[in-house]
Amino acid sequence: MDNEAQSKSIWVVIPAAGVGRRMQSDIPKQYLKIQGKTVLEHTVSRFTLLPQVAGVLVIVSEADAHWNELESTLVNDCRDKETLLMVTYGGVDRSSTVAKGLAFLLDEKKLALEQWVMIHDAARPCVLKADLLNLMSMRQVLNKDSGAILAIPVRDTLKQAGDDKIVLTTQSRDALWQAQTPQLFTLGVLYDALNKASHAGVLITDDASALEYDRKQVHLVEGSSSNIKLTTPSDLAIIEFLLKGIEGKDAV
Repeated sequence: MDNEAQSKSIWVVIPAAGVGRRMQSDIPKQYLKIQGKTVLEHTVSRFTLLPQVAGVLVIVSEADAHWNELESTLVNDCRDKETLLMVTYGGVDRSSTVAKGLAFLLDEKKLALEQWVMIHDAARPCVLKADLLNLMSMRQVLNKDSGAILAIPVRDTLKQAGDDKIVLTTQSRDALWQAQTPQLFTLGVLYDALNKASHAGVLITDDASALEYDRKQVHLVEGSSSNIKLTTPSDLAIIEFLLKGIEGKDAV
């Protein structure tokens, strides 16, 4: 793929190396099944029919005992939809996992530093097509050193408490946003920012915070509250309900 074609396409990077301890499950949460498919299958399917997506890279743990059972199904499904699916191994935490995925795209796929990539949580299977299109349209206005993320304004009242769980103060919600994924960047800028943060020992809670550390601009694109992350067992019923609505009216 030449550089011009790369600039018009997007690679999706899905970190799936976590174990999801808060799910209290015997298997990683991305392999839990909803409506007969794993959460990871639902998540990947949100991207495979988008013409802007050139490929999907899934990053798994080297100790993952479940990926082999799913790999051929996902690869074949993506091939049927004319989307390339690849896999590589992650690191010890999320930021190092994403960095290893980006290194794979640079070294093995020989993608350009200017290639657009979207990083998306494996456990967010309910992202809407309209929100994806809005985020991807930011490529027309972003410069190569900036990024954009889906996010929603904080709506609930925020309380700060002490260790004893007694309220200390109420925090203002003004100008506060709850970050989501996907998060959109050029490959080289995100890779460089993640490495700088890692060498400095800076805690990276999402990919955008690496750019923030590197003093790069990150733009907010308002998403939807339905784009929740599977975190606790109670989220399963909510996500199943949301997926029924998405498949009915918003199939990608």
